[in-house]
Amino acid sequence: MNVNFEISQGTYLSIVGKSGSGKSTLLNLVGGLDRPTSGKIQFDTRDLSSLNRYQLALHRRYAVGMIFQSFNLIPSRTAIENIILPLTFAGIPRRQRKQKAAELLSQVGLSGRMNHLPSELSGGEAQRVAIARALANEPRMILADEPTGNLDSSTSTDIIQLLVSLNKEKGLTILMVTHDKETAEAVSDRIITLKDGGIE
Repeated sequence: MNVNFEISQGTYLSIVGKSGSGKSTLLNLVGGLDRPTSGKIQFDTRDLSSLNRYQLALHRRYAVGMIFQSFNLIPSRTAIENIILPLTFAGIPRRQRKQKAAELLSQVGLSGRMNHLPSELSGGEAQRVAIARALANEPRMILADEPTGNLDSSTSTDIIQLLVSLNKEKGLTILMVTHDKETAEAVSDRIITLKDGGIE
């Protein structure tokens, strides 16, 4: 990839482009899931390309929250247990974990579904759980990879509006990958179009 851009804190930035243009790769690089073969990825004052595996794990745990098209919830755990898990890894005391997870589910409108398994939730509800999980450790940035790709149009609108409210009301930086340029234009502060691994 050959991409050069900056994101200011509190920006809602959408990345659009055709399949294979490098959108998800770019998100994975910012999230520390992939390593660049050359160049730098500066996050605040840190160059992610210089971090070791442990440091990248901490970056994923505290600096960024990730939302995926396929939700990536653990099937055998309830909604609240899926949110408690990252809080456990972060060393939050047991009593505080459950309370915070419940608050996050309430924040995304799912206080009545906290004890349901992912298989008992609709697609929109599952994605709301995934958003609550992404918020668990109070990240600086949310990375959303096609967050509405598996949802119908009405539910997609609800999820996008939830992301917009997190951006506007809490000042969260949102970096969203989407095929839907119309939605991106409606909600984003900035849009970057990728083509063949570069900015078009």
